[in-house]
Amino acid sequence: MADLSKIRREDIRWQVLLTLNNARPIGAYEKVVLTVVQATYPDATQHEVRRELDYLRDRDLVKIDQKPDGRWFCDLTRYGIDVAEYTVPVEPGISRPEKYFD
Repeated sequence: MADLSKIRREDIRWQVLLTLNNARPIGAYEKVVLTVVQATYPDATQHEVRRELDYLRDRDLVKIDQKPDGRWFCDLTRYGIDVAEYTVPVEPGISRPEKYFD
């Protein structure tokens, strides 16, 4: 039986990476990331997105600047860009689809 929470977590992580890759070179606030994630998971919360952003930060894929007003500003690291652009292998924990294009 499929672990739906694991599938959701790993898919959200991939969506975060893609969103931040598209936001380059500026980066984006977590609210923008949440809006993108909610297009797939309408019940996604700020807490859920922050949890996955924190996971990606621990893997050195994302940088997070926690603003004094409580908002998080996010950007990809060099390694995060490489993962989003399929130039390096991805370790388990992120549901990056197989590359089907050149």
